[in-house]
Amino acid sequence: MKLDKFDLAILEALQQDARISLQALSEQVGLTSSPCWTRIKRMEEAGVIEGYSVRVNAAKIGLADTVIVQVTLNDHSDQALFEFGRALEQIPEVLEAFLVSGDYDYYVRIAVADTRDYERLLRERLYKIPGIRHSKSSFVLRQLKQSQLPLRR
Repeated sequence: MKLDKFDLAILEALQQDARISLQALSEQVGLTSSPCWTRIKRMEEAGVIEGYSVRVNAAKIGLADTVIVQVTLNDHSDQALFEFGRALEQIPEVLEAFLVSGDYDYYVRIAVADTRDYERLLRERLYKIPGIRHSKSSFVLRQLKQSQLPLRR
């Protein structure tokens, strides 16, 4: 899908505030409400806009720590990768998982309350996934940056 300057402006505004009114969004991007709404619907149907969400402060709901886990698997067959991914989907604390190149097979980002909570998660969930050869965990000390997608590069 080809995006023009109005589409990009709409996306930037929605990334900043997905609850912005259509009227305010239209004024911000320089369109009337009807074409603005049409563009939003077109981008939703094309999958450019995948959905709308709310950002929750993890620490304020008891998940103060983030752990990055690097995982190496014993087997790299399609079936093994599929099963590992499916197992991760069943663990609510797993926020993101990336199949990567390099020394490890996966980078997994996990939200936990503290070190004891992470130790529980390792014993009860992560280490029960078959096929893990090696893992290395790193606690995030401070988040330096979190940003939206760079729409105008």
